[in-house]
Amino acid sequence: MSLLEATDLVRRFPVRHGLTRRLVGHVTAVDGVSLRLDAGETLGLVGESGCGKSTVARLLTRLDRPTSGSVRLGGREITGLSESELRPLRRELQLVFQDPYSSLNPRMTVRQILAAPYAYQGLEPAEPVEELLTRVGLKAEHADRHPHEFSGGQAQRIGIARALVLRPKVVVCDEPVSALDVSVQAQILNLLQDLQEEGGLGYVFIAHDLGAVRQISTRIAVMYLGAVVETADRDTLFAAPAHPYTHALLSAVPRPDPALERGRDRIVLRGDLPSPLAPPAGCRFRTRCPKADDRCAVERPVLRELAPGHQVACHYPEGAR
Repeated sequence: MSLLEATDLVRRFPVRHGLTRRLVGHVTAVDGVSLRLDAGETLGLVGESGCGKSTVARLLTRLDRPTSGSVRLGGREITGLSESELRPLRRELQLVFQDPYSSLNPRMTVRQILAAPYAYQGLEPAEPVEELLTRVGLKAEHADRHPHEFSGGQAQRIGIARALVLRPKVVVCDEPVSALDVSVQAQILNLLQDLQEEGGLGYVFIAHDLGAVRQISTRIAVMYLGAVVETADRDTLFAAPAHPYTHALLSAVPRPDPALERGRDRIVLRGDLPSPLAPPAGCRFRTRCPKADDRCAVERPVLRELAPGHQVACHYPEGAR
């Protein structure tokens, strides 16, 4: 049984205009997304800014309710639960935010921040704050400082500690390293991997940096304009991407070898990301795709299996038989 499973998630937001707030349409931020996370694995979720990744994070953690679809935590349906019904389940499902400074209360000390989840759940602390800080690479004396006294990397460690304080089974990481320097990113990624090995955590790791996703992920799902267009295990996706959009994303990943970097064949997508207010008919990627034809304009591709564990939503995928 999967730790976390989402099926056909859809999230539409109303668009209103003018002083009267007249409804003029809807934006479909997430359109039929299905994901599965098993124990001890990391599912990477990647795509351009605005493709719906953070909305998926909020739906998975039930900080937002989907328009349709379902989310199951440990086999239990949580989509329609009230906040009081969700409260005990939040011990098992936590979120690490992109910006630690905006997610940590500036008026509270680190000790108070890490005690808050216990108070919310009506529980006694399971371990001293100082021990938890040590686990995430901070010092015991940091417990009585405020968030503004820390660097970005240290503040993110506090955010991770807060997510782990209730010993969850699943942690959703929403772009946790995107605002950090490269050296600090590596430290945070290594920390997440070490904590996973210690506690058998399952991660959903959301990012637009494919280098970070490659380092930490077991499987990867690629999103474009609200939908998953390809999913595969990490090695397969990087070695044999099947969707043209995945090809373009991978071509933009810098290579550490200068000789390889100079010879890198970069794929530049034409045009801009279409507006989710008026997405293209048929295949949503067709306006930027070099393979698009008349079929792509009228028929929307669905995810289909190319090989065990490798799915792609494209009429003309690479490697198809």
